[in-house]
Amino acid sequence: MSAPLACLDHAAFHVRDIAFHIAFFRDVLGMTVTKLDGDPDDPKQAWLLGGIQLIRDAEFTGPEGRFGHLGIICQDLPATIAAAEAYGAVATAKGPHWLLLPDGLLLELMAQKGDAVRIIRSVDPRA
Repeated sequence: MSAPLACLDHAAFHVRDIAFHIAFFRDVLGMTVTKLDGDPDDPKQAWLLGGIQLIRDAEFTGPEGRFGHLGIICQDLPATIAAAEAYGAVATAKGPHWLLLPDGLLLELMAQKGDAVRIIRSVDPRA
């Protein structure tokens, strides 16, 4: 059996000062905001072009715990969930597509739109 295909959509991180991080990624790396959650002047979360999700957490004192989760786009979501469960992943209270791996890594699995996984995996950014 071949493994279901998937690709990384985003990596989520907890940050104390979300405005600073939005400005940093925009000004230094050209990663503009694609989506905000909450007040645009003080959002709870921000998603940036390039695969970064920022989660405002004023109480964060890190560095441990800064990582939130990996968001992964799946070509066949039900098959990917089943394959992950066979490896011991368990669904969380957020839903069956939020899976916690045995070592604590949290995954958010999402269904692709169109032929996104094949298109993204066909690009080698280091080529």
